[in-house]
Amino acid sequence: MSDDLTIQQGQDDRDRARRQSQERTAPPTEVPGYEPVRHLGAGAFGEVWVAVDENTGRHVAIKFYTHRGGMDWSLLSREVEKLAFLFADRYVVQLIGVGWDADPPYYIMEYLERGSLADRLAEGPLSAAEAVVMFRDVTTGLIHAHGKGVLHCDLKPANILLDQDNKPRLADFGQSRLSHEQLPALGTMFYMAPEQADLAALPEVRWDVYALGAVCYCMLTGLPPHRTGDATQRIEQTESLADRLQQYRQTISETPVPAVHRQISGVDRALGEIVQRCLAPDPEQRFANAQAVLDALDARDAQRARRPMMILGAVGPALLLLVVAWFAWHGFRSAVTQSEEALTRRALESSQFAAEYVARAAGNELHGRYRAVEEVAASPDLTAALLEMVSREEMASQLDELSRADADEAELDPKRTAFRHDDEHRQVMQKAFAAVVNDPALPEATGWFLCDARGVQIARVPERPTIGKNFAWRSYFQPSGADRDPSWRAGPKDMVDRTTLSAVFRSQATNGWMVAVSHPIVDPQNKDEPLGVVALMVEVGRFVEMKGGNGQFAVLVDWRRGDQKGVILQHPLFDAVLSEDNGSGGRGKLPERFQKHQIGPSQLPDTPEKRRCYTDPMGAEDAAFDTDWLAWSEPVIVDGEDVGWQVIVQQPEGRAIGSAIGPLRSKLIVYGLVALGMVSLVVVGLWAFVIRTARTLRKN
Repeated sequence: MSDDLTIQQGQDDRDRARRQSQERTAPPTEVPGYEPVRHLGAGAFGEVWVAVDENTGRHVAIKFYTHRGGMDWSLLSREVEKLAFLFADRYVVQLIGVGWDADPPYYIMEYLERGSLADRLAEGPLSAAEAVVMFRDVTTGLIHAHGKGVLHCDLKPANILLDQDNKPRLADFGQSRLSHEQLPALGTMFYMAPEQADLAALPEVRWDVYALGAVCYCMLTGLPPHRTGDATQRIEQTESLADRLQQYRQTISETPVPAVHRQISGVDRALGEIVQRCLAPDPEQRFANAQAVLDALDARDAQRARRPMMILGAVGPALLLLVVAWFAWHGFRSAVTQSEEALTRRALESSQFAAEYVARAAGNELHGRYRAVEEVAASPDLTAALLEMVSREEMASQLDELSRADADEAELDPKRTAFRHDDEHRQVMQKAFAAVVNDPALPEATGWFLCDARGVQIARVPERPTIGKNFAWRSYFQPSGADRDPSWRAGPKDMVDRTTLSAVFRSQATNGWMVAVSHPIVDPQNKDEPLGVVALMVEVGRFVEMKGGNGQFAVLVDWRRGDQKGVILQHPLFDAVLSEDNGSGGRGKLPERFQKHQIGPSQLPDTPEKRRCYTDPMGAEDAAFDTDWLAWSEPVIVDGEDVGWQVIVQQPEGRAIGSAIGPLRSKLIVYGLVALGMVSLVVVGLWAFVIRTARTLRKN
């Protein structure tokens, strides 16, 4: 079905028009002052030629009304009348002249080289932006026509011509009516309103509103609304005009308003609703007039112009909120991190000071014991008693050489390789030794003992069954720095020659760690001949005593070379275990498993990194020590010499930092939430203002 035909032609009329169109070599009549150029087309009532104004050289279009037999001659007068009403309107094709008396009659109008909108749509639909511009201009043209009382009544793409600027011009007012005329006017199928498809209908402005929506729909989709193959076939198969019009009305009214245009790229909700409202089958639901359509387009444009500001008004506060939240979060993290760093430095400085103090105190303790052992070793009474013992041993050895059988009184035991003195002399030696070491001026010790030149223990305070046993293999007797095999025996030159701190060893009585400070005893008359070794023994746990705030405490570690390097000598957990009664009424014994815990060479907190992430080996024994620690280590120095012990002062990181950082973090969180809440209220207020303003603008 052609969009260009308003009134259906019969088959004879179609054939005659086709033949005439093909045979055109000259216009039906000459028009004075105009030179024909070419035949432009033919329609139901005539044909159109392009001509040139001989005076100005301007191209014009001349429409000849050639079909006298079936034409209502009032069509020419009505179209000329409407064009005269709209003279000089730039949205309407301009009337130049009329040949009333010519045969056939004609009228002259301006020629637009770009052709019609239908020609343009034959190439494909317009973009949404182009369609809106064209829609607005056509609507404006209709407003001008309606303002002068002219209803077009046959608006369609074929009746919209395009000027050199691609601006639309309304043309073909043959079916138009003045607002006071009460004559029916049929438009083109699928462009005219359903109520217009009635031979008894009276013209009204909403017919053009429907056609306006149909033209915009066609510009967007390429086809007019409701035009489908089935609908076209049903209408064309109907014989009479009245039946065709009835079928058309039924098709439009019973079919939902097409929404294909809403799916076109660039068609927003507002434009889709404008087109859909124009196409409403019920005229009461359409826009009241073309001006209302233009107002809706203006409102859409205003809304689109406000959209960036609306978006900014909506998104801006949200972005502001995000930026504030981002800076607040990073400020919070930075403040907490800096505070944690400062508190960590202070905690480590405190641990350093404490470690230096405890290491110095331990060194002083050792220094006092060094001097005490040296003082005892220099005691004349002890030296005299030891010389007496050596003299008696030499006599016993001589008698043994004469007759071992006659020397029963000497009581030599080859298996023990130690001289067994008689009870009288042994008691004398024990009393002499006790008199010397029980001096109240001497520092506290777990025990004192005296070994002869061969390593045999000959006196001990307090007395123990170890008297008479050979301890030459111990590191406090021989200078190797470590205990030897218990079967090892000393030679003449295998005795320590100065004050010596022994390797740490386990007490057979308490299973606790012990250390001995020893010094050689020499004959004042012959200093090259050592008489023996005197030593004091002390529990390692007596050297380190410190418990500070925030769980801070000190640990003592043996850091000398050997298999025992890294062994923990003193630890609060040891003290807790040893202080248990165990049902014996005294100190308990340290379990053997504690001997296995050592600090590896790479674990000693002697670098900044290790001090911040120290791991306590006792965490495997007690969950209280299985945490992150801040620690500092310092060596124990005696008389300017590193004795091989390390004091580690440690404190739980959580208590050292958390006790201060926790309240700070809580306050910052509270302040941050309050600030975030206030900013959120401002943002919500701005959003409410924007929404309210937008609604007000839409209503206006």
